[in-house]
Amino acid sequence: MNETDRSALIGNDIVVFGLIAATLGLIFWLASGPTPFWRKFFAWVPALLLCYFVPALYNTVGLIDGEDSTLYNPIASRVLLPAALVLLTLSIDLKGILKLGPKLLFVFCAGTLGIALGAVVSFQLMEWLHPPAVAGDTWKGMAALSGSWIGGGANMVAIREVYGVDATLFGQFAVVDVAFASLWMAVLLFLANRAAQIDRRSGADTRALDELRDRIAAYEAANARIPSLTDLMTIVGVAFGIVGLAHAVGGPVAAWFGANVESASRFSLDSSFVWVVVLSTLAGLALSFTRARELESAGASKLGTVFLYFLIACIGMQMDFLQLADRPELLAIGAIWMAVHVLTIWGAARLVNAPLFYFGVGSMGNIGAAASAPVIAAAFHPSLAPVGVLLGTVGYATGTVIAYFIGQVLRVMAGQ
Repeated sequence: MNETDRSALIGNDIVVFGLIAATLGLIFWLASGPTPFWRKFFAWVPALLLCYFVPALYNTVGLIDGEDSTLYNPIASRVLLPAALVLLTLSIDLKGILKLGPKLLFVFCAGTLGIALGAVVSFQLMEWLHPPAVAGDTWKGMAALSGSWIGGGANMVAIREVYGVDATLFGQFAVVDVAFASLWMAVLLFLANRAAQIDRRSGADTRALDELRDRIAAYEAANARIPSLTDLMTIVGVAFGIVGLAHAVGGPVAAWFGANVESASRFSLDSSFVWVVVLSTLAGLALSFTRARELESAGASKLGTVFLYFLIACIGMQMDFLQLADRPELLAIGAIWMAVHVLTIWGAARLVNAPLFYFGVGSMGNIGAAASAPVIAAAFHPSLAPVGVLLGTVGYATGTVIAYFIGQVLRVMAGQ
């Protein structure tokens, strides 16, 4: 753990870990409704949202330093996320997910189109309204941001190397990335808590999704049991054993692709994190066809959900609300850009009468990729997390290539 001195009041990550764990425990205890006030409060504010915003508040006021903490990377993102994916995928109903059909892919692709359109629209509008905002090499930073919002951090770094983005400009757009991706994730978490009401009001076709959830609920009701110590140790052993194996294999595989495949970086195949996510998901999927699926009856997905909640808190603790005002012109670009993406994917979802789940996971499959899309998917139902992984990995595979061409369009618009 990192115990070096920081400007934050709490600089010891072990103490920060305890604070985050206690905070999550308190939130869920209050969400259980110990008093009428808290029952009414959590009827409007989902616990999941507080798990995100309270750690963000800790970071903003200087109680902790989320950016320098090792809790998110490597613990939450590199250990708990793949472990959660194993446990949530282990009980997956693959046939049910396939029945979700081509609508989901259509909505996801519309989200990618929305990112591309958002880059062009935001650049042009700011050029008309406030030309200094897009002067110079701003287009390079926007190209890097498009890599992150279509794929992920690895794609953003790849575009930085391709276009030689200045370190300061890259850092400024990284703030825009975290700010808007974090705020949008919070909005989606809030909407997920009201998905049923929204779908009823919009008349969305939720039959395939409802059938999948009902089948999962029926399976859980028929097979649930009180877990024994052996069950719990087996669940933990399977989850972290596969995580260790995924890291052991993912690193060398990524290195091999980086050294032998010329276009590996364009598809993020040289990123060990991508391979860890893919291998963990595939391993969990393979186990779903074996007797290991019976571990779900002992609470495998519940433990996986615990890991996801901790991941959400660690993502939240990296956000600093005060940074939103550092570069208002870049924030304006991000706001316009995100608005175009949201309007595009919402229009696509309404066009095919898709449920809110398709909209949420399709959007976050672009904006947050495999690190955040499973969180949004699991907010609708824990067993749906693998859908987020699948869309997130598609974003990883296409992010660098699409962002490169977006950069070329922005270069022309900038007259360079």
